[in-house]
Amino acid sequence: MIISHLHRFIFVPVPKTGTHSIRQALREHLGEGDLEQVGLFVKKRFPYAELARVGHGHLGLEDVRTHVGDDVVENYFSFAFVRNPFDRFVSYCAFMTRQHGAFEQDPKATMRRILFDLRPVDHVHFQPQATLLTGKDGALNVSRIGRSESMQQDYDAICSHLGIPSSRLDRVNTSQRGDYRQYYDDELIAGVTELYRRDLELFGYGF
Repeated sequence: MIISHLHRFIFVPVPKTGTHSIRQALREHLGEGDLEQVGLFVKKRFPYAELARVGHGHLGLEDVRTHVGDDVVENYFSFAFVRNPFDRFVSYCAFMTRQHGAFEQDPKATMRRILFDLRPVDHVHFQPQATLLTGKDGALNVSRIGRSESMQQDYDAICSHLGIPSSRLDRVNTSQRGDYRQYYDDELIAGVTELYRRDLELFGYGF
């Protein structure tokens, strides 16, 4: 997460949606008193012990409310990027098995094992995107949602709203794969649909 008091915005980074590209671009505009928490590539922590212990930077607005105050959470412009859950799950499986190459060797078997057997519901990368982007009432609590599928265009619009210069987003922490649909069968489609139903409904995605 990035909290900019200088430009009055909060970036809520959803895992596997191109967050590091956005972070890298936003850092050019941060002031001395602005805050970032991130655990990959550039390791930074918020000055709040409870949040610093989390170890990663994928925090929602409700996670920081008691630390930064209602005024910041309610009045700063908050934004996040989301991604088609079917595509995101493929990316997650490839990312989590990159050390031993299980996904490359047998994508469908790897996806089934993670989805149905391991089912790591406590892992922030596995959890629905809505987990970070909704309040206690289940409604969206961020000011604007961008999409990974139109990342540059949406980032340009966000920068325009904030009154800061936009820039060409670099590709950071990406991998080369084909169309996500080639990795699915009916069983996997049904399983991902069930797990990420709220994301599919809230953000208007489908297979």
